Amino acid sequence: MMKKLLIISICVFTMASSQAQTRLPFDVTHITTFDEPWAMAFLPDGRILVTEKKGSLQIVGQDGESFRDVRGLPDVDYGGQGGFADVVLHPDFETNGFVYVSYAEGGAGATRGAAVARGVLTLAEQGGTLSDVEVIWRQYPKVIGYGHYGHRMVFDDEGYLWISSGDRQKFTPAQDIQSNIGKVLRLHDDGSIPSDNPFVNYRDQDSFVDDEGVYTQIWSRGHRNPLGLNFDLDGQLWVVEMGPAGGDELNRIVRGGNYGYPVVSNGDHYDGRDIPDHDTNPDFDEPSVWWTPVISPGNMIAYSGDAFSDWKGNLLISGLSSQAIIRIGIDGENAAELERFDMGARIRSVKQGPQANLWVLEDESGEGTGRLLKLTPRD
Repeated sequence: MMKKLLIISICVFTMASSQAQTRLPFDVTHITTFDEPWAMAFLPDGRILVTEKKGSLQIVGQDGESFRDVRGLPDVDYGGQGGFADVVLHPDFETNGFVYVSYAEGGAGATRGAAVARGVLTLAEQGGTLSDVEVIWRQYPKVIGYGHYGHRMVFDDEGYLWISSGDRQKFTPAQDIQSNIGKVLRLHDDGSIPSDNPFVNYRDQDSFVDDEGVYTQIWSRGHRNPLGLNFDLDGQLWVVEMGPAGGDELNRIVRGGNYGYPVVSNGDHYDGRDIPDHDTNPDFDEPSVWWTPVISPGNMIAYSGDAFSDWKGNLLISGLSSQAIIRIGIDGENAAELERFDMGARIRSVKQGPQANLWVLEDESGEGTGRLLKLTPRD
């Protein structure tokens, strides 16, 4: 029998929690549909970039009209959990036109891994084109398998690019400092390494490594499948990640932190083998919140708007198996689930859009099945 049974928060403060929802506090408008949508980003003119996992990038108006393709995308290795994934705009997009996309990339033999490419987006009446495309980051090493890519991206207020990198279902590389899988990474916007990253001056006495090693990218390690990556309104980085059989985690990310996977976890292996809990080893950073049953996070944002004024400063997590949007309250270093909203479908992504309304992508495959929804406050 699985040993973890309840949602646990290690917070030292009290927040009201309401799991049951009889009436959603927002109106839901169906805008349009996609085939396996994964992520979205809002252009300055209000249109939306939406990625589809099989390898397309669409531009769509907020009314669901003006549906156009973006050409010039990198080749995508589609299969399992892999495919075309995240999309973010450079903080100075209106000046430089840079768009960043993450995706699964094929390698030698049957290997594959996540990659991030940067290109210049040119918009036209017929759609758009991504030109001068350059791969600025790759998972190392590429491995066999189709799982746990992670590859969410976010820019911070100083212009650094942060990338979540899943463990690719290979377990121990999440602790290996000479691999960048199972990690959270911090880069300059061109993929180069900030000189103040935690492991820039790392030396391995037992093997040859040089200053160009992938360990220089690493900000934190011991992650399993980090699919939500964002900063709260105070500039603190949080990551939400899928646990194994139980033990999904919300982690407050600190410089050089080690979050323990696969040595510790509040879940177990899928074959029933035990993994020691976090509290058995104080050398690792414990999650701020963990869930069993799991929520299966898709992404995470920090809500900063006024449309849902009571939620300002909260984290919002999209839930796949939980088919929900989960609202998290933050109090300094502590966090707790406040409530969740049953959406009746797997939710891949939630995003704050113009007028501070919320936009949601359902995780569905098949022509015209993954809906784009707009959530507005209910009077």
